[in-house]
Amino acid sequence: MRSFIQERATFAAHPVAAARYFALFILIILPGTTLAQDVDLIIKGGHVIDPKNNLNGVMDVAISGDSIVRVAADIPAGSAKKVIDARGLYVTPGLVDIHSHNYHGVNPDTEYNNGFNALKPDPFTLPSGVTTVVDAGSSGWRNFDHFRQQVIDRAQTRVLAFINIVGHGMKGSPWEQDLNDMDPKLAALAARRNRDIIVGVKLAHYNGNEWEQVDRLVEAGDLANIPVMVDFGGSNPPLSLEKLFMEKLRPGDIYTHVFGGGGRGRQAIVDENFKLRPFIPEAQKKGIICDVGHGGASFFYRNAVPAMKAGFKPNTISTDSHVRSALSGMKSMTNVMSKMLNLGMSLQEVIEASTWAPAKVIKREDLGNLSAGMVADVTILNLRKGKFGFLERSGGEKMFGDQKLEAEMTIRAGNIVWDLNGLAAEEYKPQ
Repeated sequence: MRSFIQERATFAAHPVAAARYFALFILIILPGTTLAQDVDLIIKGGHVIDPKNNLNGVMDVAISGDSIVRVAADIPAGSAKKVIDARGLYVTPGLVDIHSHNYHGVNPDTEYNNGFNALKPDPFTLPSGVTTVVDAGSSGWRNFDHFRQQVIDRAQTRVLAFINIVGHGMKGSPWEQDLNDMDPKLAALAARRNRDIIVGVKLAHYNGNEWEQVDRLVEAGDLANIPVMVDFGGSNPPLSLEKLFMEKLRPGDIYTHVFGGGGRGRQAIVDENFKLRPFIPEAQKKGIICDVGHGGASFFYRNAVPAMKAGFKPNTISTDSHVRSALSGMKSMTNVMSKMLNLGMSLQEVIEASTWAPAKVIKREDLGNLSAGMVADVTILNLRKGKFGFLERSGGEKMFGDQKLEAEMTIRAGNIVWDLNGLAAEEYKPQ
């Protein structure tokens, strides 16, 4: 159980969450009170999985305004303006995808930075049950303000961000190879100035045998007191993953594309004989976060299958969403979650790695859970049974699985923003 001091620290960092919590305290906690009669929505009869609160069973979720009011068995349906029948479905916190690329724009000379390969969040996120995305370094300190104005402030999805250590962000070559543009002080300054949005610092695509780019990244993380995320670039011979994990990164830092590598330029978490490298479990115990970061060409069964058979499981599940990955093996957050489910993670583990675990990694414990008083971000999932093919990448191999998750409904801040089969609608009856 979290201590009062821990809860107070969370609320101090996130006053909006604190206000919601204490506004609902009298309604929910005090003895002798009952559920208000003007609750807006009850999700009834679904199988709730909320890893933070150790909930895993059939119960109801009550929502009033933009907040969770109560999660319990048999909440009276008459207390709500609308009731969603979720029998046979899974009800989870809104999914949190900590690796995405959303700085979409019209610049033909860039990739993920105000360019065509980045994805506008809402049409991609909400149909997959994702209520929070973290853009992974598309913008740097030079252009974060433009990203915020053009995308973040206009989206229904909650868009947070890792700021790139490169001032120009993910503009492509030669900008991402410029050590002179990797300024820890200015990156940290931008992060501190935008604490409500920026949750980490990102390094990606740098090619070379030196370590200075990683050192500058970690320095920025230290200055801003936030985690860093590494998308390891290429080098010949490859840089040592063991040195990165055990000497360079700090507890709480993130290694993304964990099932990538193994070809020229980048080591995989399995060696040349497809054995899990022995330092990987030690690194996770140290606190290094291993993130899926599926992407368009950063997930290989040749790495994932032997690693999972050896007992490895990623800490967080994410998409590395962009136009090419969405049209390739990644497809969607629920597709990546399904892939991990069929590779051996339990449903509880998959949900945790897609909700509460990433929320903790980015130090946003007001997200990824269904606690009373928290914002009402909720996902309703259908777990389909059958034979499904899962492609690793364009032109890559596939594996079959017998389970597939599908987002039936997405609720963002109490509003139904995705309803696949009309769970919230009245049935049409001919006149």
